[in-house]
Amino acid sequence: MDRSTITRRQLALGTLAGVAVARAGATRAQSPEGPSGNRVRHSVARWTFGDMPLPELCNLASDIGMQAIDLVGPEDWHVLRNAGLDSSMCNSAEPNLTDGFADPQFHDALVQSYERHIDLVAEAGYRNLILFSGNGRGIDPGKGLVNAEAGIKRILRRAEQRGVVLQMELLNSKVDHPGYMADNSPWGVELCNRLGSENFRLLYDIYHMQIMEGDVIRTIRDHGDCFGHYHTAGVPGRHEIGEDQELRYPAIVRAIQETGFDGYLAQEFIPSAADMQTAGDALRDAVEICTV
Repeated sequence: MDRSTITRRQLALGTLAGVAVARAGATRAQSPEGPSGNRVRHSVARWTFGDMPLPELCNLASDIGMQAIDLVGPEDWHVLRNAGLDSSMCNSAEPNLTDGFADPQFHDALVQSYERHIDLVAEAGYRNLILFSGNGRGIDPGKGLVNAEAGIKRILRRAEQRGVVLQMELLNSKVDHPGYMADNSPWGVELCNRLGSENFRLLYDIYHMQIMEGDVIRTIRDHGDCFGHYHTAGVPGRHEIGEDQELRYPAIVRAIQETGFDGYLAQEFIPSAADMQTAGDALRDAVEICTV
């Protein structure tokens, strides 16, 4: 057992025990219900359909009954507006996923970039802006937590003033992102509790957290007040959700709804089919699976 494992267990069993902050109401954007009265609204991550021109993806999403496209940057927001779709999670102000708030050497550059992006998001009328812990580079998780808290506090006031919610994504460090600091929900929940702001939340990626820790439904029920956005994908492989993978998404979505969440659930699976027609059918199936 290495030191990082001990630190994470201490966070899970010690610092987080009994902590519950009633924040859910203020984190939920007010907008119409999704398909079939589903409180969870549907979106799709732009990058997973990168071979499809964005206007075509917007048409597909609208036809399926989605309300938004995820992870689109300012240069393409006009395409979403023209299609009548929301930007459910605005793309990052960070240059990559590795140079994030857990390492203080990047704070000055990140603060400058995020201050600009917060203003862009607010002026466009959007709400959610993604951010990342980055890699630890040998930093102890406890120290990384202190660093991230200090760095994010430098931009949090501006986010609060502009009505923008900063959402840190939890990613797996086992398969896709070696060295990533925010690779478990206890670390992220502790950061959320320390910051204590309605304008900081976690992007709970179901695929990534299934790989790292499992126990997805209990985690959602226990800490849903800290989760402001959700991503999906099949495990293993990050492909379509359905009967051929280990996650049962209807049960997961019901658990999300039980928390009172009415934000966005974004499909972030990588289509296994090369042709876009088949990929589009898989996206349609995914929305049907998650409409409960």
